[in-house]
Amino acid sequence: MIEPKKVAFFTLGCKLNFSETSTIARSFKNEGFQRVDFSDVADIYVINTCSVTENADKRFKSIVKQTQKVNEDAFVIAVGCYAQLKPEELADVEGVDLVLGATEKFKITDYLNDLTKPEFAAIHSCEIEEADFYVGAYSIGDRTRAFLKVQDGCDYKCTYCTIPLARGISRSDKLENVLRNASEISAKGIKEIVLTGVNIGDYGKGEFGNKKHEHTFLDLVKALDNVPGIERLRISSIEPNLLKNETIDFVSKSNIFVPHFHIPLQSGSNTILRNMRRRYMKELYVDRVEKIKSVMPQACIGVDVIVGFPGETEEHFLETYHFLNDLDISYLHVFAYSERDNTPAASMDQVVPVKQRKKRSKMLRGLSAKKRRAFYESQLGTTHTVLFEGENKEGYIHGFTENYVKVKTPWDPGLVNTLHDITLEKIDEDGLVRFSYLKASVGV
Repeated sequence: MIEPKKVAFFTLGCKLNFSETSTIARSFKNEGFQRVDFSDVADIYVINTCSVTENADKRFKSIVKQTQKVNEDAFVIAVGCYAQLKPEELADVEGVDLVLGATEKFKITDYLNDLTKPEFAAIHSCEIEEADFYVGAYSIGDRTRAFLKVQDGCDYKCTYCTIPLARGISRSDKLENVLRNASEISAKGIKEIVLTGVNIGDYGKGEFGNKKHEHTFLDLVKALDNVPGIERLRISSIEPNLLKNETIDFVSKSNIFVPHFHIPLQSGSNTILRNMRRRYMKELYVDRVEKIKSVMPQACIGVDVIVGFPGETEEHFLETYHFLNDLDISYLHVFAYSERDNTPAASMDQVVPVKQRKKRSKMLRGLSAKKRRAFYESQLGTTHTVLFEGENKEGYIHGFTENYVKVKTPWDPGLVNTLHDITLEKIDEDGLVRFSYLKASVGV
């Protein structure tokens, strides 16, 4: 009997990448391959790349080196955003054998007739204008939560961003496909589904191969709310100008959608927002936060911020800092601006020194820790439902409440992927919350 070839996967970047890696992995399984951990000896290593930041670019080379240490004869494949943007650069990395672009990655097994390491890496990458059709994806089996892709690409022209160059135009999955995928995920015992995409608030555009919106994001939310068997639905990052009052109101009344929003801000200075070509001013952002808190006082609100964008003076940064400090938000994801080729921002004047970018990042990360602590403290004494994760971390199991408070309790494998009603009691020295169980538990 011939042993199946072994394949391992590594994912850099966003939830969308995780959903696509999982789908690509299932295509290998359907072809008879055996999936193993990335640290194990494999015949094929697939690295799903990201190109949002320079760090993600640099990490790729070190990950390829890891594969060569484990099995120098392994066939190494690069897919994802970086592979679409700079295929030749990836092909030149020692150890890489195949680079697949935005559309080719979903046909990956078609390129594996010969796993002998070639002298030069092969590149199969379409022009990004050809990435105009939709390929569905969802992650399952990798984590307690499933990431369900509902949209891809972006028609926005933010001056710092390469995503439209890497993923193409905005396009959406058909509503019936999303509902079917959600049902499949739920049927496998997954308790929480996270909706993901590049610009999910733009859902409906390109659903049937045209620019017209056949459905809206609110239509999607309402339809998913009626899918039997789903315990929790979480909305991932959504643009503030696309998060409408009607959606917020609906989520506030839903028994399935959780009170957690992640809303990119990028800057608290209207001057910088204009230079970034964002589609809102900070006043709209305040309005979104206040609307959420008015109907869901316990809601968790996460914020993306970029520091060190060209032209960001100390005054602009402090404007952002004070804006966020005064805002009723729960945590920050902080990014130091990173020059990306072929973006308008890369050629802008008034470049902020890297040292200054790092200093500003550190200040905002400190503010994030303060905001998260304050949010956790505001939740002490309240009751919530926690979903436990699947990893033993130094003798503890962690979980998240519906409003994204991270809790911990001594490791118990019987708790993995179960929901329990709890009361939040105390914040530990590591910033996580201890709790007590209520008498009734749900979803076990």
